Amino acid sequence: MPTRKSDLSRCLRYLLLFVWIGISSTSMAWADAPASLREKYASLGDRLQQSPFRRPLILDSTETQERVHGEIHAVIDYPFDLVKAGLNSPGHWCDVMILHINTKYCRAVAGPSGTTLRVHIGRKTPQELADSERLDFVYHVVAATPDYLEITLNAEQGPLGTSDYRIRMKAVALPNARTFFYLSYSYATDLSGRLAMEVYLATIGSDKVGFTVVGTLANGQPEFIGGTRGVVERNTMRYYLAIDSFLEAERAAPAARLERRLQNWFTAVEKYPRQLHEMERTPYLEMKRAEVARQQTPD
Repeated sequence: MPTRKSDLSRCLRYLLLFVWIGISSTSMAWADAPASLREKYASLGDRLQQSPFRRPLILDSTETQERVHGEIHAVIDYPFDLVKAGLNSPGHWCDVMILHINTKYCRAVAGPSGTTLRVHIGRKTPQELADSERLDFVYHVVAATPDYLEITLNAEQGPLGTSDYRIRMKAVALPNARTFFYLSYSYATDLSGRLAMEVYLATIGSDKVGFTVVGTLANGQPEFIGGTRGVVERNTMRYYLAIDSFLEAERAAPAARLERRLQNWFTAVEKYPRQLHEMERTPYLEMKRAEVARQQTPD
């Protein structure tokens, strides 16, 4: 008859085996990730070349009753080493996030369980932090290898009935000093959030549209998607352009990078005025300079 000691020994062996299998499966998934992303790049070849954005970029969005999701695939003209050095840093992600017109504050806070980005969002005009909404994004490096980078930012709670915010970035090296880049942005909404969005879309957001073409207007111009998908498409594009603006500015001298990032972002969004124009350059620059200065002060 087996002894209690032998039963315990067998259980421990099984436990170690399960742990090893879990670690091996995770390692294999990371090992396959660069190849999988390159396969995605190959499959999107025609769409990237025929992109309406005047750059090799594809923007897609989906919506369910509980969740909206936007994602971008793009080829960017930066070597992978620059992308990895720039984005494999929580502090640099705050340099990215603050460019978004609705971001009022961002600070990376290290804790015993990892790093959190403390982000405040609010109006498209100067605003006190006490009047803004705070999201705490958990920063996690999923993988960082010589040719692949994957990072997630997740926030459990958001404003106005929104929750489970997820930002995911993946990048893989391509030939000729280029990088294939993926960015997704999504969040969940409850009933109160959906009602709040309906009010916004029926009032101040009634003329806002996204980038997906859903038809043709009577004047022959494209009809762009509206509603919640329009909202998530605009914000996904704003975050992508913030990343692109940050990376381009990394080529400048350190003292010049902030101003270059700000100028880059505003120039980039103004290429899509129907979707992204909100204010003129000077008010944007003045607001962002003040917000960057504010987030440098101690808590």
